[in-house]
Amino acid sequence: MPSASSAALPVSVLDLAPVVPVVVLQDASDAVPLARALVAGGLPAIEVTLRTPAAPEAIRAIAGEVPGAVVGAGTVITPGQVAESVAAGARFLVSPGWTEALLEAMAGSGVPYLPGVSTASEVVALLERGVREMKFFPAQAAGGTGYLKSLAGPLPQARFCPTGGIGPDIAPAYLALPNVGCVGGSWMVPADAVAARDWSRIEGLAREAAALSAGGTCR
Repeated sequence: MPSASSAALPVSVLDLAPVVPVVVLQDASDAVPLARALVAGGLPAIEVTLRTPAAPEAIRAIAGEVPGAVVGAGTVITPGQVAESVAAGARFLVSPGWTEALLEAMAGSGVPYLPGVSTASEVVALLERGVREMKFFPAQAAGGTGYLKSLAGPLPQARFCPTGGIGPDIAPAYLALPNVGCVGGSWMVPADAVAARDWSRIEGLAREAAALSAGGTCR
């Protein structure tokens, strides 16, 4: 059986679902049931952040045991983490920002990647390098929907996954923008539900998130 990381994505990460869950796991044993709940709720793209020691094993478990999941690594900030994440089975990479060394490592990883930006200059620099899909972070603090709307005119070729401070109340406003493919958020994986292993609650929240679109109706 080929590894998950070797399987090409059928579409862009930005087009898999309207919301990408941003997951922080303290215990890798929670990874598989959590991922199954998210997939059952209609959110196949799952960003496991590298903020805890459990993250690489969690990525490996999801990649190996949850066929419907497209697991990625988030908070990728070093070339070493790029290699480690892909080896664990990550099928996409997300960074909060980028440097030349990090961008080179992500570009050479063989999987899609979303480098983080928060300014027009960073967007232009990535477009110069042929990168057209990016993470906008921290979305709310960096200017929110108004800022992204302003970028759409002069830089229509750039597409974004805004992440940071986004919840179900404001997600539809982001999804209404022409340069937004999806949003990232953690509201469907609340820490108390994960700690309680309340997978049915997480599945329900995922289902609600999967139905979001501009105006709050199904896409």
